[in-house]
Amino acid sequence: RATLALVVGLEQQQRGNNQRQRCTASKMARSLTGGSFGVQGMLKEGTKHLSGLEEATFKNIEAAKQLSSCVRTSLGPNGMNKMVINHLEKLFVTNDAATIVGELEVQHPAAKLLVMASNMQEVEVGDGTNLVVVLAGELLSQAEELLKSGLHVSEIIGGYKAAEAKALASIDSLVTHTSPPAVLHDAPQLASALRSVIASKQWGNEELFAAKIAEACVIAMPADPTKFNPDNIRVAKILGSSVLGTTVVRGMCLPRSALGTIKEVQGARVAVYGIPLDSATTETKGTVLLKSAADLKNYNDSEEAALEKTIKAIRDTGVNLIVCGQAVGELALHFCEKFGILVLKCPSKFELRRICRTTGAANLVRLEPPAPDDIGSCARVYLKEIGSTNCTILEQEDATSKVATIVVRGSSPNIMDDVERAIDDGVHTVKAMTRDARFVAGAGGCELQLADLLQQHAEAQPGLDQYAINKYGLALEVVPRTLAENAGLDAANIVAALYAAHKAGERSAGVNVVDGQVDATTGVLDLLWTKKEALRQATDAAVTVLRVDQIIMSKPAGGPKKGDQPAM
Repeated sequence: RATLALVVGLEQQQRGNNQRQRCTASKMARSLTGGSFGVQGMLKEGTKHLSGLEEATFKNIEAAKQLSSCVRTSLGPNGMNKMVINHLEKLFVTNDAATIVGELEVQHPAAKLLVMASNMQEVEVGDGTNLVVVLAGELLSQAEELLKSGLHVSEIIGGYKAAEAKALASIDSLVTHTSPPAVLHDAPQLASALRSVIASKQWGNEELFAAKIAEACVIAMPADPTKFNPDNIRVAKILGSSVLGTTVVRGMCLPRSALGTIKEVQGARVAVYGIPLDSATTETKGTVLLKSAADLKNYNDSEEAALEKTIKAIRDTGVNLIVCGQAVGELALHFCEKFGILVLKCPSKFELRRICRTTGAANLVRLEPPAPDDIGSCARVYLKEIGSTNCTILEQEDATSKVATIVVRGSSPNIMDDVERAIDDGVHTVKAMTRDARFVAGAGGCELQLADLLQQHAEAQPGLDQYAINKYGLALEVVPRTLAENAGLDAANIVAALYAAHKAGERSAGVNVVDGQVDATTGVLDLLWTKKEALRQATDAAVTVLRVDQIIMSKPAGGPKKGDQPAM
């Protein structure tokens, strides 16, 4: 009986194994012949695959064109503002392309390429981000027409690369003004060079802000201009008044009051501590056994005496201003008041570093008297009420300061944020001028001269590349056309008049958005370095999008999405 049961069990096990093998074979067969052939049959279930002109290339071009058209209306002095509310419900009202594309949270991978090109332009130059997105979108729009006409992608890419090389080689000949090195140390002349950059962001206030930015940059400009650091130009935004109340401070303006009752120091000797200003604590835990009230009193007195001794030793070195990066104890503040030391708390480590640069002090990590080399100096430190905000001004009256602060006033935070972006563009333009101070005609003049040159160059090319080179030239017309459209002018007539003016030898001719005509005396200048980088970034972005012929998207991973997660 036992033998029979064993035989039956073995037969059942064998049948189970055979059944599992048949199931595995049938699944494999279904995966091979179950209707999923080609790439879909090769990839994991749920994967999306798009290929070809219609599914991949044209969809990518359409997404890039949508992003380009979104920021195109913000180009130039008459550009419109965008109201963007990000995922944190913060409101942005601006016409700055870098801010717009950065806060839009673009999801389409092809449009993200344009966003990354814009970000790279912001990092490299600090200006011209809108030009990159608009030009890349227009290049892709022109490429779409060529693809529908039957040209291959590789021919278009070759033509675009050849046109880019020709444009970069020819743009040097379009220089209309070169600033001498002395301009970087002369505020009025530097302001005239910055006026066009500021006008595109703060139309109507460009004279005011160009003068303030130039003044701040001259204060912070080192003897060797190539070592100029844009981070040394600080912006302090204080609500109230109007933008006309914007001023420049030689040194730093901190929007917080000093601790204690001492609010002003003349001829300050500065010590900076990145640690709490309080009684010293041991690094290891210890136990103190107190047997009576007298022991407790003696223990407290010894702590107070030790702290008083330390503060007095610091004062004996000549220090009358202590900047602390962390908490300030009540007892330490009492002794600082007793010895006539102004105490300023600065919780930001970045601001602490800038204070060190402004005063020449060193950031100390132990509460001890500073060495003579670690002590900084400042002409005057005082409290000033700007609007309803108490501000501490670290003022330097000599040329030793390496930091300048532009105190921006405004009736709303959005206005001051937009002014800050304009100041940032202006300061980075000064940084670019330290590399190359050559300027070309602005107001669409430089782009149209390049467009004319490239179209003539295309006619002399024998191959199919000539069509792509010609389209590259036509794409450059987008700048004067957009400037005219945003100013409410007839774009076709303006572009035609601009071509005629350039043919007549007026190399500085551009779109005058005030009088609504083409004018050779607009005085608008654009930095050559900005134009070169914008051409490179826009062409690279457009070519990268065109090179994509397949889109393969895996099935998203399971689990809650970022927005579905509960708040911590």
